[in-house]
Amino acid sequence: MIIGVPAEVKNNENRVGLTPDSVKHLTNIGNEILVQDGAGTNIGLTNDLYISAGAKILDSAEDVYKSSEMIVKVKEPIPDEYCFLREDLTLFTYLHLAGDPENAKKLIDTGVTGIAYETVTAADGSMPLLAPMSTIAGQLAIVVGSYHLLKHNKGKGVMIGKLNNIEPRVVSVIGAGVAGTQSISKALDNHALVKVLDTSKSKLQKLESEFGSKNIEYILSTSDSVQSAINESDLVVGSVYVVGKEAPKVVTKEMLVSMKPGTVMVDVSIDQGGCFETSRPTTHDNPTFIENDIVHYCVTNMPGAVPLTATQALNKVTLSYIENLAKKGVDKALADDEHLRNGLNIQKGSITHPGVKDALDRL
Repeated sequence: MIIGVPAEVKNNENRVGLTPDSVKHLTNIGNEILVQDGAGTNIGLTNDLYISAGAKILDSAEDVYKSSEMIVKVKEPIPDEYCFLREDLTLFTYLHLAGDPENAKKLIDTGVTGIAYETVTAADGSMPLLAPMSTIAGQLAIVVGSYHLLKHNKGKGVMIGKLNNIEPRVVSVIGAGVAGTQSISKALDNHALVKVLDTSKSKLQKLESEFGSKNIEYILSTSDSVQSAINESDLVVGSVYVVGKEAPKVVTKEMLVSMKPGTVMVDVSIDQGGCFETSRPTTHDNPTFIENDIVHYCVTNMPGAVPLTATQALNKVTLSYIENLAKKGVDKALADDEHLRNGLNIQKGSITHPGVKDALDRL
């Protein structure tokens, strides 16, 4: 198969779909890899490394798209890239269609086949291609949240850390999936008092068996319990994910009124539309905004802050799927593997994933 790797074009997005090591593996088993000039340069993955691995370097994104049978990316195409898409092309990337329904419909209209990393499943019900980026985003949520609590960043002017004879600061984590669990762990490492909120009692019980009861509360998520927790919090991490669908709004605009000014809210769910009603997408260049005196951090490509680590982590899990798609062809690979087939979101101008269809039909 001819596989193309264009440069990412989203704000401060320096991740790349394939590393030279992945390229070497794929070329060694008979595939042709086309990489856009400079696609990995910003994270030290130079053209020379790709050439040594067996790739061909093409000058432009247009050249890569028109010459490829499958495109391997990291982030969903932006409107400037839609002109490169066509019905006989497959995209293997994060799509997050429910998070931007207006552009999703335009992307669908190109007729491209879109297999989304975030809806590929595993036999145990997990999301293997979403997990590494959720892991990174969950840890980064505490890092960026702590940074924006600094007074010059419009935060409260408090530090999440260990200080003798001073009460620990409070971090609430809403949604205890992969990202949420990472935020919990990172917050505990930083000596915070952590409030964990989730709608699943069994998930909370499982977390309690993992983290114990020191400096942590396990709370069944309701409107009242969320309000109570965020009122007491310095940092709120929203990490709610429903497969293929827009994230539910667990913190409403009205809830912000009783929160303490300078509290920071980090919306890890922003790629899926955000789980705070007041969230709107931001960038690494301009990551925050203030609403009702509350600092909102809503960067849509959080793992892009650590692009080399994120690229390496993503390639560890995507490579076997790419190999399978290339070896069998897209149609047979999808037919043979129900979990990969769950990643199929769009094809020939139609939405194929029921969760995505339901989300977009309602918007």
